[in-house]
Amino acid sequence: MALITIERIIPATVQSSLMLNSPQNDLQEEERLTEIYISVRGADVVFPYNECHSFSKTSYKTVFSDIQKHLQAILKLLRPNDKMKMAVRLESLNMNSTRTRYLLVVVNGADESCLLGIDYENEATIGLVLAIYNDMVISLDGDGGFRITSGTRHHIFKPVSVQAMWSAFQALHLATKKSVKNNYFEGGSSHSWISYYQERIKSKSFYLHEWHTITDASETTNNLYEYTNKPAEQLNFEELITANLKKIMMSVDLEQVTSKEIRSELEGRLRRDLTEFKSYIDKEMIRIMGQMDEASKILDYLYLGSEWNASNFEELKGKGVKKILNVTSEIDNFFPGSFEYYNIRVEDSETTDMLRYLNDTYNYINKSKSEGPVLVHCKKGISRSASVVVAYIMKEKNCNLLEALEYVKKMRSTIRPNPEFLKQLEIYQGMLNAR
Repeated sequence: MALITIERIIPATVQSSLMLNSPQNDLQEEERLTEIYISVRGADVVFPYNECHSFSKTSYKTVFSDIQKHLQAILKLLRPNDKMKMAVRLESLNMNSTRTRYLLVVVNGADESCLLGIDYENEATIGLVLAIYNDMVISLDGDGGFRITSGTRHHIFKPVSVQAMWSAFQALHLATKKSVKNNYFEGGSSHSWISYYQERIKSKSFYLHEWHTITDASETTNNLYEYTNKPAEQLNFEELITANLKKIMMSVDLEQVTSKEIRSELEGRLRRDLTEFKSYIDKEMIRIMGQMDEASKILDYLYLGSEWNASNFEELKGKGVKKILNVTSEIDNFFPGSFEYYNIRVEDSETTDMLRYLNDTYNYINKSKSEGPVLVHCKKGISRSASVVVAYIMKEKNCNLLEALEYVKKMRSTIRPNPEFLKQLEIYQGMLNAR
């Protein structure tokens, strides 16, 4: 992940309101402001940092030139007061095309949302506009994508990675939930502003065709939360699928692989064709992503999470996190101006001497707990940071390694410290007993 800085010309009235929240309160009125976005793998997932928080253009260095160029062009399409809440890169029917497709969630000042389909090929053009009303249904298509149904309109989108799929799913459900709460419906008084975008649909005709291409609209898809009665034999096999699926998802980079690639790996492990289980597998991927995505509450003042959680400003603030313990060698601190950081620069390797840091990490967490929750994170929140948290529980709760592991695993089922870390935790247990 990386911070992306995008310069955007904002009218004076909007600029003034944004500057109220800016740490650069003494910015000159004529200075251009920069919107900060967070990018996963350069293009998979992009969303505003702190809802378009504004900083001086000198605050951050630009990275990932391609996605920055795309974002700059996309933002020029938006009305000044509108915010891009999320964008995911989508697969294209023509894999050899030089065009890049994005699906955006755009929100206006009244908290009304719409979807924009963007085509980028030398320039950004609008190919799809869809208001998010209270009747919108989001379901998995069983083939690595998701289906959106709103009124008489049906669309299928396939994000380029499992992580992108999860982020899109979250953002769409949140936007739909707000529309239900505010009772936004087609034909009502809301969403008149989207006509601005509808009048500016300019993508090429064959690109427009792809935005509206779906499978048979009569084809039924199961909702994510649908329950059906199944024979015991099928339930047992689905449990086997889930167990292997979780192992695969914990071992791959979810920002790089597609659900099709994961299903192919699953078929190799189980040595059978899983076409009939495509829908079930997609649902389980989303459910497992949900477990992996959320930072896990271990104690009232202690959370265990991943790089994703450490980069999610809204989640950190929502949980009241004050300090962050970064147990990685490869991940920078995302928000040094907003949180206090303590870094343990180690790799998830059998040669890493984690033991030498366990007293320091215990002391840091213990001293910090009176000021607010601490997030301990590594890349995935399963090995390095999990080892630190297990060691903390051993000492704080005066329990042995097995008890601490069981407790932390109960709170975060995905933890899996590497074997060498477990050996070091056994030594740490002996040190605590000696005391």
